[in-house]
Amino acid sequence: MTNIDTETQTLIDNCLTDATFPELPGHQTGKVRESYDLPDGRRIMIATDRQSAFDHVLTAVPYKGQVLNQTAMFWFDATKDICPNHIIEAPDPNVVIAQRLDMLPVEMVVRDYMTGSTETSIWPMYQRGERLLYGHPFPEGLVKNQKLPETILTPTTKAAQGEHDAPITAVEIVEQGLLTQAQWDELARLSLAVFARGREIAAENGLILVDTKYEFGVDENGRITLADEIHTPDSSRYWKADSYNERMNEGAEPESLDKEFLRLWITDKCDPYNDPIPEIPADTLMEFSGKYVRLYETVTGLEFKKADKNEPIKERIGNYLAGALPEYFE
Repeated sequence: MTNIDTETQTLIDNCLTDATFPELPGHQTGKVRESYDLPDGRRIMIATDRQSAFDHVLTAVPYKGQVLNQTAMFWFDATKDICPNHIIEAPDPNVVIAQRLDMLPVEMVVRDYMTGSTETSIWPMYQRGERLLYGHPFPEGLVKNQKLPETILTPTTKAAQGEHDAPITAVEIVEQGLLTQAQWDELARLSLAVFARGREIAAENGLILVDTKYEFGVDENGRITLADEIHTPDSSRYWKADSYNERMNEGAEPESLDKEFLRLWITDKCDPYNDPIPEIPADTLMEFSGKYVRLYETVTGLEFKKADKNEPIKERIGNYLAGALPEYFE
């Protein structure tokens, strides 16, 4: 085991892995977020530092929850003219207060490149010899990480925690009654438009928005509304544009600022779907944390203001919640 310096150990020890506040009602636990549904229709979402990959929570990464929360807030603001979203406010680096929605049972995945490492990604499927992916025909001879002829939608059904998302086609979604045809058409239109905005802003900042996923819900007026998170390094792939062509010519992986770094580290060590996943060393976690911070700064043009590493994150959030919602903490 490698020696860890004091500052690194402090950062790792202060990761937010538990954001359970039993005083609050309507508690739901996700892979990364803890959510609380209040009777007045608001939803409190707390982004932890938990890190998931291959549908399992593996470890915790310093500043990860703050990066996700603040990156998502940037993108929700940058796309609100295209699609309404569920954000009310973000009163803490790790906390969002949102409008509760009736969530739709499909994740909208948008792709511009032939890539990926999970079972629902198009490159592993293509590599296995499949040529009809999510209802889209693919020709022979494609190589990993190349640009697709056009942007495509590859939706998945939402899996319960610990289970895998499943590929599905647009036709199957409507046939199975998961969405109406009108809902699918609207989700497809909104997903492609929001992705186009993301691709444009990423390009202005020297990045390629490779692919992403969106979740939508319906508000009390029946309006389709963007939810969860958007264009974060957990839900999207980003590559550095200036080195993409050179690395493609060399047969090397593009330089990424996203979760793919960790996925590739894991798949280099084991088969994550069949083998135990090894413990991730501290220096790898810190390198991963640095990529997330750089992604935030690169894509937003803003300086990432790191929260005080010596202040327990859960205590800080608890103090905010007790002040904002005293009726639950009396």
